[in-house]
Amino acid sequence: MKSLSQLLQNIPPSATIAVNDKAKSLKAAGRDVISLAGGDPDFDTPAHIIAAAKAALDAGDTHYPPSRGTLAIRRAVAQKMSQEYGLTVDPATQVLVSPGAKFLIYATLAALLNPGDEVIIFEPYWVSYVPMVIMAGGTPVTVSLDPATQFSITEAVEDAITPRTKVIMVNSPNNPTGHVIDATEAAIVRELAIKHDLYVISDEIYEKLIFEGEHINLASLPDMAERTVTVNGHSKAYAMTGWRLGWAVGPAEIIGLMAKLQSQTVTSAASFTMAAGAEALSGPQDEVERMRQAYKARRDFMVDALNAIPGVECDRPAGAFYLFVRFPGLGTDSMELANILLEEAEIAGTPGIAFGKAGEGHVRFSIATSMEELKRAVARIEKLMRTRSA
Repeated sequence: MKSLSQLLQNIPPSATIAVNDKAKSLKAAGRDVISLAGGDPDFDTPAHIIAAAKAALDAGDTHYPPSRGTLAIRRAVAQKMSQEYGLTVDPATQVLVSPGAKFLIYATLAALLNPGDEVIIFEPYWVSYVPMVIMAGGTPVTVSLDPATQFSITEAVEDAITPRTKVIMVNSPNNPTGHVIDATEAAIVRELAIKHDLYVISDEIYEKLIFEGEHINLASLPDMAERTVTVNGHSKAYAMTGWRLGWAVGPAEIIGLMAKLQSQTVTSAASFTMAAGAEALSGPQDEVERMRQAYKARRDFMVDALNAIPGVECDRPAGAFYLFVRFPGLGTDSMELANILLEEAEIAGTPGIAFGKAGEGHVRFSIATSMEELKRAVARIEKLMRTRSA
């Protein structure tokens, strides 16, 4: 038979697959594995959002919607960007709603890149960035950030820019580190984008989950709206991972190309989920704040508890719901660390190497689980470290 796609065959497999598969095997064998490897909020979608979807279904909203998204949700997105960041956004031409923010990141890359164009990606990075750049025909250029500075963006990033550089990708709050860019970092990105005529993709999916500092929308900075695509969605802030709903805001020409790709692939988001999404953005935000406070309490507990254990180190993330933990008492190979935690403590975490070379020596834990489970995990880690040092 003829060969299959070389492009897809050359996409590296996720470094997390082996650990996740092993965790599932242990669970199937009856082991009490505590999973801290995922990014799915343990909260249910707020009731008023579910009610909006039910009302849409009851009203017969089960047919093909506009490919770019219903006018109601696009207006809600535009209003949000105006109220929160002072941006003037045309809902007809500058907003695209899709089945998930992940597709929108790929669609943005596909709209911006020609073969060989380079994309600056800061390490540690979300695991799908590099494969998506490759699938969009671009060349990923990773820039390692220093854990000693809490993975802050510095002017040194300019050393990675070449005549082929076209895009800088920024994720704040960051997955996996929880780092939130400050005004100095935002200014660096802006200066480089303007100086070298670059586009910026700003992944802001954890925008509402900030514990210290303030969120900076890069498109709202002077002269940045025409070169920035903001990608966001409902999954994290509104506990709507299963609804598959994301949105992007950017220059009309770029959004138009993204919409063309969407119309020829996934077509659109589901009609009734967009009714829920419009309600999420324009309705009460009390539940968002309740969830943020719960994540902050979990973060505070876990950071203090882990740092009290000899041989464990954990910085205090400013946002998102992850901890990027070091285990100098066990070693620095993150795959080995994840395996030790799984085999000996029955805790599933994501090896740091999955997020690029700068993630080596770390294991990512998700705190999107109950406080009870987190307390059990701490007890197991304490026991593991005590046993190992004996």
